[in-house]
Amino acid sequence: MSVLTLAACQSAPSTTAQETAITGLGFQHLPNYQHDVIGMQQDYLDPGFWLQRLAQPNQLIMSPAEIAAFNARSYDVQEEMVYIDQLPASYNREQLRQKIDGLSSIPKYDRFYANGEQATAEQLQAYRDAVNIDGIAADNPVRFGLVVKRSAMRTFPTFDKLYSEGLDTDIDRFQETGVFPGWPLAILHTSADGQWYLAQSYHYLAWIPVANVAIGERDEVLSFATKEPFAVVTEAKVETNYTPNHPPVSEVQLDMSTRLPLLSAAETGHIVHGQNPYASYTVQLPTRDAQGELDFSPALIARHNDVTVGYLPYTEANIVSQAFKFLGERYGWGHDYNARDCTGFVSEVYRTMGIEMPRNSSEQGYGAYGDTIVYDENSSNEAKLERLADAKIGDLIYLPGHVVMYIGEVNGEPYVIHDVHGMSYTDDNGERYDEGTLNGVSVTPLTKLGFGDNTYLDRIYAIKSVR
Repeated sequence: MSVLTLAACQSAPSTTAQETAITGLGFQHLPNYQHDVIGMQQDYLDPGFWLQRLAQPNQLIMSPAEIAAFNARSYDVQEEMVYIDQLPASYNREQLRQKIDGLSSIPKYDRFYANGEQATAEQLQAYRDAVNIDGIAADNPVRFGLVVKRSAMRTFPTFDKLYSEGLDTDIDRFQETGVFPGWPLAILHTSADGQWYLAQSYHYLAWIPVANVAIGERDEVLSFATKEPFAVVTEAKVETNYTPNHPPVSEVQLDMSTRLPLLSAAETGHIVHGQNPYASYTVQLPTRDAQGELDFSPALIARHNDVTVGYLPYTEANIVSQAFKFLGERYGWGHDYNARDCTGFVSEVYRTMGIEMPRNSSEQGYGAYGDTIVYDENSSNEAKLERLADAKIGDLIYLPGHVVMYIGEVNGEPYVIHDVHGMSYTDDNGERYDEGTLNGVSVTPLTKLGFGDNTYLDRIYAIKSVR
């Protein structure tokens, strides 16, 4: 059996009659094109290849009402998923201290800067001091805000990047996740320098720059996220239209799954920032005034962009189509590099259909939501293969620190799309290949991947149907 461990597939011309197989690796070789990803043909990089194989591509998997019930169950069983409207009005000193300690304690493992220098105890303590433990009051009221710009959320209130001992500089250990314009946040605390908020989103607590959040009244913030009608971004990234007279809403990046209220001509008139809005979607964007307070403004998204009114229907066709819109995007640990990682990838695909899930892979994989089978060290590969033989499009397959999405099978081999960092494998001739990297959203065979001496199949600990 061939084995593959996590590298990148370049884009290429469509398949031609001049293709010839590369012996032993199962690749296809095109003029002026080579790749080192086992088990791949150019057809497999076309979503149409997988779509045409679906028996009922447009059949609803869950209705909107069923999705709402599914989400409610997920919030009930996953403690890391939070209804921020149900948070207490304030936290006492000990409660807030526990939250900060859970996120921003001094690392247990050595950390290094990109130049190879190890962070000293004094440097690590400075990051800890920045969280402003001394500024915790006896009673700490919860405030609310809306994200106004795509933003990182961090372990500590700093943009300094620190890495593990191996100095893999694609993995910044202080990077936690990312949030997009319009996301509501509960604001729990402020850093010592006043430049960062400790913020709780629906599935994560971390530090966000003050400049990327506008503070508003509780009801104003919370109602924004539920306004109807609404638009959902269904492209990997779009931008609002350029406007010369209102920079806060000019060319604002909106990532897949961003939800924003739609405005009508009756609300905005027939000119929006100097442009007739009839050929665009007019959305309401949160903005931040000079005092950091919440304001709102209309913004236009040209209709040539992939935007839908309301969520997409939850169908196999939409799962595949949405996943492939990220194909080739560079891997971004914790939404770094203006991109996303494996769990961010699957979460944003599913959120275009209104489905919410936890942020981290272990929370997803072991999570009690969905139809989930969990395996342990005594589970056989045969049992996993039996489950994979019945896999449904969009099923999520979990390995330590990673998740992949099932998209179909070819000649009995399950294929997946995933946002993946490294790569190695053993080819059909028993030769080891571990110099590669994928570092992006990639289509690959599943059982041919590997971790060190183990295959992906060996390491699977959960398979989940989001149904």
